[in-house]
Amino acid sequence: MSWRDAIVFAARGVRRRIGRAVLTVAAIALASALLSSLLIAGGVARSRVLDDVSKGGPLAGIRVDAAQPVVGELQDGSGEDIHGAPKTIDNAAIANISKLAEVKSVLSVMVQPVLVIPPQPAVVATAPAKVKRPVAVSKPLPYQDGLVGADLTKASELPVTPIAGRLPQPDSMTEVAVTDGYLRELGLHDNQAKLVVGTELEYGSAREIRSLGAQSARGRWVRAEIVGVVAQDVDSHESVLAPIAAVRAARAWTINGDNPAELGTPQSPYAALFVVADSLDAVPRVRQRITTAGYANSAPETLIANVQRYVHVVEIVLGGIGLIGLIIAALGISNAMLAAVRERRREIGVMKAIGARDRDVRRVFLLEASFLGALGGAVGTFLGWGIARTLAAVVNNFLQSQGLAGVGVNLPLRVFAIGVFGAAALALVAGTIPAVRAARLPARQAMGDR
Repeated sequence: MSWRDAIVFAARGVRRRIGRAVLTVAAIALASALLSSLLIAGGVARSRVLDDVSKGGPLAGIRVDAAQPVVGELQDGSGEDIHGAPKTIDNAAIANISKLAEVKSVLSVMVQPVLVIPPQPAVVATAPAKVKRPVAVSKPLPYQDGLVGADLTKASELPVTPIAGRLPQPDSMTEVAVTDGYLRELGLHDNQAKLVVGTELEYGSAREIRSLGAQSARGRWVRAEIVGVVAQDVDSHESVLAPIAAVRAARAWTINGDNPAELGTPQSPYAALFVVADSLDAVPRVRQRITTAGYANSAPETLIANVQRYVHVVEIVLGGIGLIGLIIAALGISNAMLAAVRERRREIGVMKAIGARDRDVRRVFLLEASFLGALGGAVGTFLGWGIARTLAAVVNNFLQSQGLAGVGVNLPLRVFAIGVFGAAALALVAGTIPAVRAARLPARQAMGDR
């Protein structure tokens, strides 16, 4: 029997029992849909968390700090490895670091000491729907803090995540975002972050301090709207984030005074730099070059390694769940093929009576099982892709409500190959026992059955 004849016999067997074939394909499709959707989800998690970052992003960032004196190589409690010694950071330092190999971008960070005056009292301008009247907290007091400035045109490369609201416009001089430190000053919890969005605060950078019985400071006061609450690691000790132009103006006012050092203004023009490497793998090499240049630096390398391990574990678990589904479908294929052998005993006897060999009969049944597996795998893979896209739409709505970028869902060739060829191979294995049983059936016994 030729391969062409075997394919014809296999196709005829499927057509004659179309109901059973449809149910078998449906079982394989559902299992393959489960496997492919889980694999796509795991792949999106890896690409969103690691691959996008590895092309340059917050986790591929290195903090170069001029303020914190560090000797030798230490490790702080946050999981960041710190290298080098402190050194003044200025425009020349930015130019030098920008020229280093495998550096994608260098973002400057400024910090200006300011006096922050929350609203008196802090009344929410736009309360959530569940709050029927404006919410007031205890009367907050002015407090000393720092105004953090960064280039918000490249916010995607900064370790800044909006929790409520949005980030300030990069060119705005009257918009700020605050952190959980500001919420604590008002006596609010993190889950009440939305309550401060839309309110205003005042901040002032001092120029000089006078002693006229009591100390007083002449300051440059700015009334700013709080447009968002963020979690930020640009400078974790400060609670107000603003576009760098606003911080630059506040610093210029102070350093033109009598004694800026007495007011806490740092000597270095920049408090830190955030250096983004070309890729995640390049971070250790870039750090070494920055250390050689004489600048203290830190990076969350321990965190990155842990994230990679956890994502890999998630992929293994998700793949294992999908594989279990395919194995269950394979048992269904085996059961269907055994039933087909019992029903087609006379057909098998006729095939053997006209000269078909055991291997020819075995080939027909294996082709039939492979066809059902491949068809079910293809249908299930596209179904799983559709499920993943539907779930991604729901996730994207949530991410956008949090001010975060959405995720894209594609059908990787690897997932398609696993879904189709994996299902076909598993069906082939599942059909082996029924095929061998059919091949060993004696022609006389098969023809004699009624």
